[in-house]
Amino acid sequence: MLGRTLADILTTLDVERVSDDEFVATQMDNPAHHIVGGHIAAQALMSASRTVAADRAPHSMHVYLLRAGDARRPVDFEITRLRDGGVLSSRRVLARQDDQVLLEALVSFTAPIDSFEHQQPIPDVPSPASLPSVQEQLSGYADELHGLWVRPQPIDLRYVDPPARLAMDLPDPSPRIRSWWRPAGPVPADPILNSCLLTYVSGTALLETTMVVRRTTAVTSFNALIDHAVWFHRPADLSDWILTDAVTPSGIHGRGLATATMYNRTGGLICTATQEIYFGRDRRE
Repeated sequence: MLGRTLADILTTLDVERVSDDEFVATQMDNPAHHIVGGHIAAQALMSASRTVAADRAPHSMHVYLLRAGDARRPVDFEITRLRDGGVLSSRRVLARQDDQVLLEALVSFTAPIDSFEHQQPIPDVPSPASLPSVQEQLSGYADELHGLWVRPQPIDLRYVDPPARLAMDLPDPSPRIRSWWRPAGPVPADPILNSCLLTYVSGTALLETTMVVRRTTAVTSFNALIDHAVWFHRPADLSDWILTDAVTPSGIHGRGLATATMYNRTGGLICTATQEIYFGRDRRE
């Protein structure tokens, strides 16, 4: 999320329809010119959502990210309508630049139905109002990377546990990071857009846990998101704070696995996400 604005995110999530099942979207450029995994996944979700009936909301998405792509150029999204049943609809998404497939995703949508409900409870953590901003927490690193850590961000973050840059300097950093977040400005009250923003944010929030145990950060090491899954349980109100509880259970063979649950302030579980990040060969002595 570093170096981007909320307006950039919202604008690029508004994918342009080319035909009934084809869309195109602008990317957010960065110094490496690599497409951000959580961002293109959110664009894939938005594209698929525009091919289903209005009463259908996404309940799960499974994404494989196959190539980095070029963030200076737009990406084409091709939707295949696999199924439209009485309750569930399924879509396949291919994201391409020229003849190169960057992403393949399966998205499942559901109509609302009445049923038994259960969930794990929200963790007992301090309220967001009692916590400092991430810029305050990282003020001691203000001179690093031309002030990168303390710049205004599109997402307002309040960490319960030390953020990645701070945690990596601790003698025994925890593989668990809990944080409150909300957009740093107003967001339209659109359930599909909110699901896309959850997807985008989860792409960064989960990444941090795998970075901490390796004592590095996303901007100071090679890393690539290779797969990403999100289950949407309840509608999210992004005008209020969301709690992310993220942990990395495993890292092996140059990959790190992370999982997270997200809750609203009333304790409702709104989504569960997992992702795997590729770090390449370990070059440390």
